[in-house]
Amino acid sequence: MIDLHYWPTPNGHKITIFLEETGLPYTIHRVDIGKGDQFKPAFLKIAPNNRMPAIVDQAPADGGAPISIFESGAILQYLADKTGMFLPADVRGRTEVMQWLFWQMGGLGPMAGQNGHFNIYAPEKVPYAMERYTKETSRLYGVLNKRLADRPFVAGDYSIADMAAYPWIVPHEQHKQDINQFPHLKRWFEAIRARPAVERAYALAGPRAPMTDEERKVLFGQDASTVRA
Repeated sequence: MIDLHYWPTPNGHKITIFLEETGLPYTIHRVDIGKGDQFKPAFLKIAPNNRMPAIVDQAPADGGAPISIFESGAILQYLADKTGMFLPADVRGRTEVMQWLFWQMGGLGPMAGQNGHFNIYAPEKVPYAMERYTKETSRLYGVLNKRLADRPFVAGDYSIADMAAYPWIVPHEQHKQDINQFPHLKRWFEAIRARPAVERAYALAGPRAPMTDEERKVLFGQDASTVRA
């Protein structure tokens, strides 16, 4: 029913977590971003931003033609609406979840992503950038830790907001964050990590080899000419 175009990135893990939690039938189509599969015309028809993940729903609720969706937050919202799971129907509950989903999409993901780039992948060390994104990641961890002080999950009940944030906390050591400094976040993190669906989702990724210089060029050497091509 769902074709998932996937690579085991944090954003990719969001979608496999949701699909494993709900039991919605899906097929994985691996798009090796280190080899440049994301630039192939067939994939760009689904995901014009050439990023992971993307889905095609072969059986949308309106009974019409297949629907393709890119951007992990949009995919989570679409699938939650499709299944009626992990996103409240009432206006207040839905708003609570959606604002934290947008918080992840606009804050935690981009900042932690830049953190990882400059601390792990960049070919040269840029001290200002490393400090800037390490500190901003810490600030966002602090926001999440405070939010979780009086509730088990980000919006009260387990939701797509938690599924969106969790994969970006997984590499906390690589991102130079001491999770022990955030006790409420740590409790939340361990609770999600122990969920069987999350374990299954991460098992799908399999082992990954260290990134090669050629893969770095493919991933980090893009500009407008890449889009034009």
